[in-house]
Amino acid sequence: MPAENKKVHIISLGCPKNLVDSEIMYGSLNDQGYELVQNKEDADTVIVNTCGFIEQAKEESIQTVLDTAELKKTGSLKKLVVAGCLTQRYKDELVEGLPEADLFVGSGQFQNITDILGKAYAGEQKKTFFHLPTYLQEETTPRLNSQYKHRAYLKISEGCKKRCAFCAIPLIRGNLQSRKVESVVSEAKLLVASGVEELIVISHDFTDYGWDLRKKNAERVDSPYELLKTLSEDSGAKWIRVLYLYPDGLNERMIQLFKEKDNLLPYFDMPLQHINNEMLKRMNRRMTKEKILECLQAIRTELPEAIIRTQFIVGFPGETDEMFNELLEFIEEFQFDRVGAFTYSPEENTKAATLDGQLDEETKLERFKKVMSLQRPISNKKHADFIGKTIDVLVDGVSEETELLLQGRFFGQAPDIDGVVLINDGTAKQGEIVKVKVTESHDYDLVGEIIS
Repeated sequence: MPAENKKVHIISLGCPKNLVDSEIMYGSLNDQGYELVQNKEDADTVIVNTCGFIEQAKEESIQTVLDTAELKKTGSLKKLVVAGCLTQRYKDELVEGLPEADLFVGSGQFQNITDILGKAYAGEQKKTFFHLPTYLQEETTPRLNSQYKHRAYLKISEGCKKRCAFCAIPLIRGNLQSRKVESVVSEAKLLVASGVEELIVISHDFTDYGWDLRKKNAERVDSPYELLKTLSEDSGAKWIRVLYLYPDGLNERMIQLFKEKDNLLPYFDMPLQHINNEMLKRMNRRMTKEKILECLQAIRTELPEAIIRTQFIVGFPGETDEMFNELLEFIEEFQFDRVGAFTYSPEENTKAATLDGQLDEETKLERFKKVMSLQRPISNKKHADFIGKTIDVLVDGVSEETELLLQGRFFGQAPDIDGVVLINDGTAKQGEIVKVKVTESHDYDLVGEIIS
């Protein structure tokens, strides 16, 4: 069965970084003549690109594989491939526990998917393909953007140099490996030439970008500042959004760059995890409350219009009522634009899983509810403050809720993370940036009308 007669569908789970890996697989398969189909029911081959970060994501990945395997009973599905982070992390257990799958491809081998599939269809019996996750894409790497044509993720590095006590990412994705500035910018230019207006820069920790390159070669100047400056000046993108900023690497010089460059969106996605110094130390965050407050205040002073989004972990081992109350007071006092929260889940082979003071699930859930209940009216007030204001909105297209409305986002809304702006008056093309006067606000979304 030649490649041009095979139909492939990819289910991408987890974070945008995983999505870029799926897009690279799509690009490679497309180049080799595979037909890419939108529905798994129409495919000869389904690839489930899994997430293995936290317990909930692992459960979703396993269930998706099992649900997809049901298609084998109809005879339409010939190859079920389990790829990605969960596969890399639990390769031995998954191979034994998921006999329904035909191939297991780790996060260090996904780039070889066409070769793996080709040999499998030719009759090769090998089922497992694993390697250290050392692959870094280049601007010439085949890739099919799965987002709207006017936006795309731009992955600048792989792995992580930090060793947070709760996090398994280094176990799955390895140590930090940064792409060179020139490689990233070349890909950005290609994306913009294809119609992309918004570049969304992703990594595991943006503020550590380039550390590995500079360590190997003192003459390299790859850094978060240089990358953002060059992207802003040379890529041609109208909007550049950065995800996963951390306060230990966000200095005054970089904040000034956001202030100076119109296409660098003042949107700060900064997972803080906690504010109590003892908790931060136990989490191995290598950041203090004082430094965090200094960084946040610098953003608010220099960029008062900035949207600041953060995430916290509640119920971490050793978190006392007093520590948790300190976190609540911090959230109340700082008035973040967006807050997400996770209940701590112990992950195998992480330091936090061995710590004393593990909390029961009931306490964790109670604390999670308190955080979200506290933040809800804060977010609502922040949204209400937009009523009557005119904002630039990048139009994504027809609303997912009804064909009677358009849907877009202003600079403070990242796709698939935050809410949207619903447009109930006026017309615009997908990918167009329009002026919208806000008339209503809701828990997550804004509503408005195009004025120009």
